[in-house]
Amino acid sequence: MTLATIDTVESFTNFVSSSTLTVVHFCAEWADQCGPVTEVLKELLKLPEIQNSCTKFAVCDAENLSEISLKYKVDSVPTVILFKNGQPLDRIDGADASQISSKVKALSGGNVNAPKQSLEERLKALINRHNIMVFMKGTRDQPRCGFSRTLIQILNGTGSPYDTFDILTDEEVRQGLKTYSDWPTYPQVYVKGELIGGLDIIKEMLANGELESTLNA
Repeated sequence: MTLATIDTVESFTNFVSSSTLTVVHFCAEWADQCGPVTEVLKELLKLPEIQNSCTKFAVCDAENLSEISLKYKVDSVPTVILFKNGQPLDRIDGADASQISSKVKALSGGNVNAPKQSLEERLKALINRHNIMVFMKGTRDQPRCGFSRTLIQILNGTGSPYDTFDILTDEEVRQGLKTYSDWPTYPQVYVKGELIGGLDIIKEMLANGELESTLNA
């Protein structure tokens, strides 16, 4: 599953006419808040329950498709509208990550035949999604706190590939991971499924010359 781009009225109509849930992010290049919303949708795309539901996601330039924006009363960006069978079901005006996540999850429904993952199973799957996993506020391109921003700068300096998860998009993961790993703060860095620590630990390892060997173990 990928994040589609809608650039014509016809493609918009075809996209939202699906019998499964379709999520459209009305955005504009000049609006800084649109980037984080797009990242929220990308994170949602990775969730097994969303994939099971066949929910589709797309971005749409609100100004280029002004006819569509006018029809659905999109007078500011970012705006996310959830459709099914061509009809709008709900909307989120503004960059409210928690509202976007909760409404998409509630309306996607998932596959009723698929067993529901426990929180522990979800956390294990996320921790092992990449050899180096970072759980942080925001994304590598749009950190949402100073600690996360500093950590990303350090990791980028090592040249090691890594993946990130925005804890602001999923309150269940945000709270559950604190208990699961017995580590109350963010960001958190995992290597091959094992918790390495937070920013202070990473700084110490960098100063001691241990960071790169640990990341690439």
